[in-house]
Amino acid sequence: MSDQAAQSQIHRLVNPRGVAFFGASNNFVSMGTNMLNSLLVMGFEGPIYPVHRSESVVLGHKAYRSVLDLPEAPDLAVIVLPTKLVAETLEQCGQKGVRQAVICSGGFREVGPEGAALERQLVDTAEKWGIRFVGPNCLGVVNTHHKLSTMFHSYNGRPGFVGMASQSGSFVTQMFDYLEPLGLGFSTCFSVGNSANVDLVDCLEHLGDDPNTKVVAMYVEALSRGRRFVEVCRRVSQKKPVVAYYVGGTETGGKAGLSHTGSLAGPDALYDGVFRQCGVVRAQSIEELFDFCAVLGQCPPPRGDRVVIQTHSGGPGAVCADTCGRVGLKLPDLAPTTVQALAPYIPVTGNVNNPVDLTFSRSPMDYLKYIPEILLADENTDALLMYFLFAKGRMISQQVNAGLSPEEAQREVENSFVEQSQAIVEAVRQSGKPFVGFSFRIQDEAFVQMVRRMGLPIISSPERAARAMAALVRRERMRKKIAASIAAETETMAAAN
Repeated sequence: MSDQAAQSQIHRLVNPRGVAFFGASNNFVSMGTNMLNSLLVMGFEGPIYPVHRSESVVLGHKAYRSVLDLPEAPDLAVIVLPTKLVAETLEQCGQKGVRQAVICSGGFREVGPEGAALERQLVDTAEKWGIRFVGPNCLGVVNTHHKLSTMFHSYNGRPGFVGMASQSGSFVTQMFDYLEPLGLGFSTCFSVGNSANVDLVDCLEHLGDDPNTKVVAMYVEALSRGRRFVEVCRRVSQKKPVVAYYVGGTETGGKAGLSHTGSLAGPDALYDGVFRQCGVVRAQSIEELFDFCAVLGQCPPPRGDRVVIQTHSGGPGAVCADTCGRVGLKLPDLAPTTVQALAPYIPVTGNVNNPVDLTFSRSPMDYLKYIPEILLADENTDALLMYFLFAKGRMISQQVNAGLSPEEAQREVENSFVEQSQAIVEAVRQSGKPFVGFSFRIQDEAFVQMVRRMGLPIISSPERAARAMAALVRRERMRKKIAASIAAETETMAAAN
């Protein structure tokens, strides 16, 4: 844990040593019970204290009638109670010495003036006792590296590198199963709900210092502290990529945000300008948000926008090339020395233009090692986009038809996949250049999953892969521009003093 992250005001909110849980019972259909179950499924290693007025044991843990009866003051309270009980409960948490809370309960600002008054009461209580809380009207927090989750759905994936600050709990908890096949996982996530106390800016600041977070994702319906958001983003985006999906820019999106979290949105063009000013890459969909996170979190910064495409199928290569042109990526001609070096590996039916289309490769190692090495060494190439198609079932049936048993054929193919995946990963890493693969067979292609687990991003279509590569280029340009601006501002201040 870095010193900055440990000193964060909300460090114990996502790194608690103990948790008090309000609203869980032995009723398996209740929301609070499901959220406590998620914490147990994660294997949280600190003490857990269910608080319940009538049950003595909740999900196998001793329960207490009041937070004031607990043997110690835990770092975190999770509150999933009827609206009318929340303020009293938070007051008692303050009396006990609890200084962080997740308030999942709804019925506050998002429902109108009466709820807004109740929310103000929560804020006043938190200020009185020095409590930091997320919510109300949220699903809480996740820290996979601390085995912590208060979400409704259980997290069953691996600890990952995508940090998230979201004004929708669903776009955290319902993404768990979506990310796993992509080879991705969350590091630390915040569902901020109404942002009455802890908001997106606080979360962004924490994630910027979190050593387990390589890229920050944000789902935004509105920003309440615009100037502070820009200040924090300019600093964080110099250290790691920040990607945002904003949905309040239309009349219908703004109305939905107001009813969802009570947030007031702004014009689309305004948010575009804010994001550019502070180095945030804007995504246009949830799928694109995580495509961008996969690429920006795993690829080195590109030197420029010159991309080469490698494929053994003409159509996917052409679609990728067309999208590159639409999003501002250049497809340079290959250097004569590159064309000469490729000659032994390209069949007569192929071509060495850009895209490099083999039509058919005689050897998997040609396609996965020698050709990528040559292309990545080209002085005119800043990055590589590559099409994948390796059908495990077809390869096994070929081995069986050649005389192997089904078990022997499967072992043979899987062993070859290990060697081949290591080859492409090594070729890419030795080049130091960005690489993005694309394949239509994401879910059922074992080779693709193996490469992803080794840390190379593979996206589910040529269009999405090209757009993610363009996001990588765009982010680096913004980062350099902001770095120059910060340097000029520092120089001006130094001269003034």
